[in-house]
Amino acid sequence: LQRYLLLLAQEHLEFRLPEITSLLSLYGGQFSSKQEIRLNSPFWILSIPSEEMARSIMKRTVCAKSIFELWGHGSSAGELYASLRSYPVDKMLPYLQPNSTYKVHIHTFNKTLTQAQKIQKIDALEFLPFKGKVDLKNPEHIFWILEDYGMDPNSAPEEPLHLYFGRWVLILNLFQQIAHGQRELIESYSVKKRHFIGNTSMDACLSFIMANHGRVKPNDIVYDPFVGTGGLLISSAHFGAYVCGTDIDYNTIHGLGKASRKNQKWRGPDENIRANLRQYGLEKYYLDALVSDSSRPIWRKGMLFDAIITDPPYGVREATRRTGSPKETVKSAEKSAENHVFVSSDYHLSDIFFDLLKFAAEYLVMGGRLVYWLPVYRPEYSEEIVPHHPCLKLISNCEQMLSSHTSRRLITMEKAKEFKDQDQNSFLSDGQYMPYKGHNSFREKYFSGVTKRIAKEEKDNQK
Repeated sequence: LQRYLLLLAQEHLEFRLPEITSLLSLYGGQFSSKQEIRLNSPFWILSIPSEEMARSIMKRTVCAKSIFELWGHGSSAGELYASLRSYPVDKMLPYLQPNSTYKVHIHTFNKTLTQAQKIQKIDALEFLPFKGKVDLKNPEHIFWILEDYGMDPNSAPEEPLHLYFGRWVLILNLFQQIAHGQRELIESYSVKKRHFIGNTSMDACLSFIMANHGRVKPNDIVYDPFVGTGGLLISSAHFGAYVCGTDIDYNTIHGLGKASRKNQKWRGPDENIRANLRQYGLEKYYLDALVSDSSRPIWRKGMLFDAIITDPPYGVREATRRTGSPKETVKSAEKSAENHVFVSSDYHLSDIFFDLLKFAAEYLVMGGRLVYWLPVYRPEYSEEIVPHHPCLKLISNCEQMLSSHTSRRLITMEKAKEFKDQDQNSFLSDGQYMPYKGHNSFREKYFSGVTKRIAKEEKDNQK
């Protein structure tokens, strides 16, 4: 296998490995334990079967910036040069022909070099059999020297800890311009520019990470049972999947009521989920969004969805609720602008997650993935409180910090066993349900931490 160097963005560090692993498996590759990876480093060495697969990964990932065909690397300049001398010349020659053009670019992590230092490092590579002409503006081939000066920018060493040299595998974006992976999607799909948003609309980068963890591909059917303003549908539709969702909130589904945007009182007549997809040219992938209670599935029996990608309510910004009965003791009765009345009752977080896992086990296709957020109170977190189901296999569990005492974990599961009627509640046996009851008090624990922090800040201000 050809070795490639992956240059990654230094954000969402825990999400990077599951994203790259998921994309490798999506395109028929396999992640090997022999891969040379330092998890917090921006430089990973991967063995990938083909350059075509490397390009496919870079056309999807938002965690990586660039990928290079690795020609040599070492922990010193001498080791790098020795590694380059041992690289097969026949692999180099197609990119060093007399009628070709090239340039050499230098990238440093946590160190700034002067122009003189850069030229000196480029000149040191004169032993390589370059025969083409240098073209700094529009070269056919671009080679990179990449230097890693460690993770602390305040105490960078004089010499790099790791050095790499390789050929940049060029990726073209929609406008046929050279692209650095799909990082531009974060800006072009920014929530700030989106037509229809809510209080909990998902950050664009995380939305694409979720779609990649779910291995969403063209012609898939992707479902979000807590669809809200449809932010998670957009990333899946961008990758060519047909999308649909449900939500208990009638006003949000129909784009009615008060706006979430600053300096705007009411939502406009064209603020809705369909308009969001239309904004990005993705309307053809939109199936529909229905008003429905996720605790009472409305779908016919059978495996319907290739992926379920969702962000359930935590009870902090959005209420956790389900439809109730007038005979029940209810918390509130709500009325929308369209005189749509329903009675709601409390929906405990533990019940939300177990209903979600049961639904995924029954309605996902074999090999389909469930990707969802699980809020946790960090002092009490252990892997035992992550819900599980006999039909679903845990693929990854990544943490995003919310505060010093709370976080949410992005859970990715894959359907590995066909659902049978006896699997309906089998995972609740032997007291396994009890550890998850702690999720029900997440809201109280979240706000108790906020209250303590405010009190501490007030106390510090008085000193």
